[in-house]
Amino acid sequence: MIALAGAGFFLPGACLAAPAQTLKISTWNVDWLLDSQMQHAPQIPPDIPHRTADDLAALATYAKRLHPDLIGLQEVGDTATLARLFGTQEYQLFLSGDDIPQHTALAVRQGLRVKRNPDVSALALSPTATRHRLRSGLDVTISTDSADLRVLVIHLKTGCWDNPLSETHHACPILFQQFHALRDWLAERAKNRESFAIIGDFNRRLTRTDPLFIALNQITPLALVTAGHASPCQNGSSFIDHILLGGDATQWAQPESLRVMVLPQNSARVLSDHCPVSVTLKIPRQTSP
Repeated sequence: MIALAGAGFFLPGACLAAPAQTLKISTWNVDWLLDSQMQHAPQIPPDIPHRTADDLAALATYAKRLHPDLIGLQEVGDTATLARLFGTQEYQLFLSGDDIPQHTALAVRQGLRVKRNPDVSALALSPTATRHRLRSGLDVTISTDSADLRVLVIHLKTGCWDNPLSETHHACPILFQQFHALRDWLAERAKNRESFAIIGDFNRRLTRTDPLFIALNQITPLALVTAGHASPCQNGSSFIDHILLGGDATQWAQPESLRVMVLPQNSARVLSDHCPVSVTLKIPRQTSP
């Protein structure tokens, strides 16, 4: 596997060929981003990060350096706390409608047009199918000057990192059901000939040879942006935060634009147990027929 440089940032260059639009998309599990009251609520695990105002300010500094055009987020409690990282003067903020402490979320740069689609509640499964309530996918359509991009932000069940499909214990049966729901969503995108991205915390070490990725790829061809790389986050571990591109978007990722922003992981003050993963898309302008 190829390890990425630790804290590199891609700056889109000037377009010298046909007019096109660049779009930096990211995903980041922000690790129980809750307001001060919810951090101490009875239903919240006691060992979560209890962040101070200084911690939130530090996270906001990383968010500013990241400077995405759109970013899918996981483990977000509310929009007010999220706005302390991605201010509403610069970003439009969206949260899934789940009635749980953790939500999938999206911050989209002001000026981009956003259409909210119904949450993909099939990813949350039935309340009787799992002991803990799971998260729906946040589904939006982003309209640029060049094209539309359907974006699904997900946070899947943890605990089935690379187990085979024959695994019947642990979290695997739940994760396998969620991948079935993803296949249904992909089939609809393929039917409608949409360009799309699935971004988020898959809690799975996806590779091109993973049977779960192969099953998705059989529905419609996908680009797994993280394939062939090791993450510098967590000392060179395999990626579990992924960006999948489909439809025309499989051709939009700029070569060598995959980046991971490394956050401090080896001190008493861990701001987040995940690092933001980003890629820059170059979207060709649609020509009139």
